[in-house]
Amino acid sequence: MEKLVYLLFDSAERDGAELREGLIGTAAARLREAGASRIAVNVNDEDVPHDVDSLRRQSNPPIRAMVSFWMENSDDRRPCERALEDHAKRICGYLVVESIPLVNTEHRVAPGERTPGANVIACVRRKPGLPDHEFYDIWFNDQKTVAIECQDSFGYKRNAVVRHLTAGARVWDGIVEESFSIEALRDPKVWYDARSDEEFERNVGRMMANVERFLDSGPLETTPMSEYLLD
Repeated sequence: MEKLVYLLFDSAERDGAELREGLIGTAAARLREAGASRIAVNVNDEDVPHDVDSLRRQSNPPIRAMVSFWMENSDDRRPCERALEDHAKRICGYLVVESIPLVNTEHRVAPGERTPGANVIACVRRKPGLPDHEFYDIWFNDQKTVAIECQDSFGYKRNAVVRHLTAGARVWDGIVEESFSIEALRDPKVWYDARSDEEFERNVGRMMANVERFLDSGPLETTPMSEYLLD
C-alpha cells in the first residue's frame, strides 16, 4: 500500500463549506471507485479561525484543502487526480511515507464526522545544504520530542515526501499534521502548553531553536483545517 497526499489550491474567498461538501461527497465517492481507501479530507473552512498566527499563506491561490488516501499502486492514481481537479483551481500531489508519533486517542469520532479542534497542516522544506541523514535524524528524533513536550497537541502525524506526483508541484520535503484545540489556535500560551510567562518563553525558545536546525522557514506554509476521516 502507498499513501498519497494532495494539496488543493483555490481562492481565499471560496466558501469552505461548499468545498468541504464537494470533497466529502462527490470526490470521495469517485476516489473509492478508483481504488482509494482510508480517505481523509482536511478543509480550511468556517469551523476553523482565520485570524490566527497558525495561518501562514505563501501560495497564490492559497492552500484550501488536503486530501490523503491509500492505494495498492500509485501508478493507478490518475482517476483520483481527475476527481480532485474538479474541486480546485490547482492540485499538487505527493507520494509520502507516514509515521504517527502522537496518535489521537483523546478525540476519536465515527467515520465521516468532524474531528474536534483543528488539524494544522504544515508544508516544510529542509534547510539548504542539510544532508538527508541529518534532516531525518533531527526531524524524526529531536523534533518529535520537542513538539510533543512543548505543545498542547493531541495528534501528530509526519508525511515524509518521497516524490512528486503532479507536474509543477510545489517543492516540499514534508507535510506535517498536528491537531490542536481551537483555544490553542487563539492563545499562544495554550498552544505552547505554558502555565506561566517563563514556561511560555522557554517552550517557544526551545521550539524555535530546534526548528532552525533543520527547516527553511522562508517557504513554510501552515493552514488550520477541519479534519474528516472518512474510512
